[in-house]
Amino acid sequence: MEVFAAGEIPGFLHVSVGQEAAPVGLCAHLRDDDYIGTTHRGHGYAIAKGIDLKRAMAELFGKKQGFCMGRSGSMHLADMTKGIMGANGIVGGGIPIVTGAGFAARYRGTDQVAVATFGDGAANQGTFHESLNIASVMNLPVLFICENNGWAEFSSIRTHSKIEDIANRAAAYGIPGIITENDVLEIHDAVGEAVVRARNGGGPTLIEVKCDRWHGHYVGDAQKYRNRENIEAAMGKDCIKNFERLLLARKILTKREIDGIEEEIRSELAEAVDFARSCPFPDPSEMMDGLYA
Repeated sequence: MEVFAAGEIPGFLHVSVGQEAAPVGLCAHLRDDDYIGTTHRGHGYAIAKGIDLKRAMAELFGKKQGFCMGRSGSMHLADMTKGIMGANGIVGGGIPIVTGAGFAARYRGTDQVAVATFGDGAANQGTFHESLNIASVMNLPVLFICENNGWAEFSSIRTHSKIEDIANRAAAYGIPGIITENDVLEIHDAVGEAVVRARNGGGPTLIEVKCDRWHGHYVGDAQKYRNRENIEAAMGKDCIKNFERLLLARKILTKREIDGIEEEIRSELAEAVDFARSCPFPDPSEMMDGLYA
């Protein structure tokens, strides 16, 4: 957000501040050869899946050393060596792509799983229903992860859905539907069971994470559709601080160790930003490279 606000990252930026628990709890169970496709708010999943932070930051900056030579930017960040199929700016657009990856895994006879992440707004798209139906009918190793932060871009879930729990829709397709809070351990446990079931031929699962979006739909969104009390309530639910308190209470880590981890993260981020700043932009002569007919 800081470097974007300073004008160093082009285009739009959608941050997942407040929603960090789902990427960590989920990706802890995934291998490099497992697939994941995300929304425009997918940077957290890419990091948790193991993407190189320097090259990822270079991609956000539109630089040549980025994973897609600066062409994908923020909205389509991808690295197939880590199974990161890319983000998708189309609401619900990534769900059938990931379902296809699950079909490919089953067709080849591997034990790979494919994970589609999306928001509550995408659960009203035809792609959601068609994908859940075919994944159920074909018993595909696909996990459907809905991050329900209560906002479909600028619209409250109350304006576009008569039900509050997206996971209830799983019953229509005869698959498990699970609801978790924005808690990394709760998500970790739920996803762990679903991944094992998928790897062993048990078929798909729909998991709904009840989370809170701290900021607007995009960085710079004035959020005129949302009152200050709602924003403050969301910011009061910090999944990182809650996990930190748990680690301290159980004496798993000390405050000094946590401070050391945070300092390492700040250093790694600073290195990534410096690397991105130092990389060259693609040359205009390369604009047609990679295009085909």
